[in-house]
Amino acid sequence: MKTSFLIGLACSSGLLAGCTTAQTSTPEQDALAVLESWNAGWAERDAELAVQDYADDIDWTNAFGDRHQGKDALLEALTFIFGLDFVMAGESEGNEYQEVRFLSEDIALIRSKLTRTGQQFRSGEVRPDRVIDHLRVLERRNGEWVIVSHLISQAEQRR
Repeated sequence: MKTSFLIGLACSSGLLAGCTTAQTSTPEQDALAVLESWNAGWAERDAELAVQDYADDIDWTNAFGDRHQGKDALLEALTFIFGLDFVMAGESEGNEYQEVRFLSEDIALIRSKLTRTGQQFRSGEVRPDRVIDHLRVLERRNGEWVIVSHLISQAEQRR
């Protein structure tokens, strides 16, 4: 959907070399495309962009166990989070891996892992690197993939 549209737009405008035939995307690419708005929203501190591909009835839990139900509640929470400079300090280093598993034609699970470096504690002290896992459940509604559940987890370093 988004991926094939962007590829087609790049081909028709001459931005992508070697586009001589129509480009199509795979179901995996279509499902993974919904992660783009989350990643861009986080990088730009734009909560509306981050929740763009979430269902109105999203069930979202962060790595600290804070749960938000509904897109409006998640938007409010992310607006607050994105305003915290100590939380937003540092960088997220892309997904180390992505796994897409289809439970049916219209239900997909996506697992991804990234490393957050340079994030701070409230005191300003730099946190150790955080390896963060994401598990998202997507449902195809009206022909478009939306995220209906998102669980973020982080295993503490064992001592």
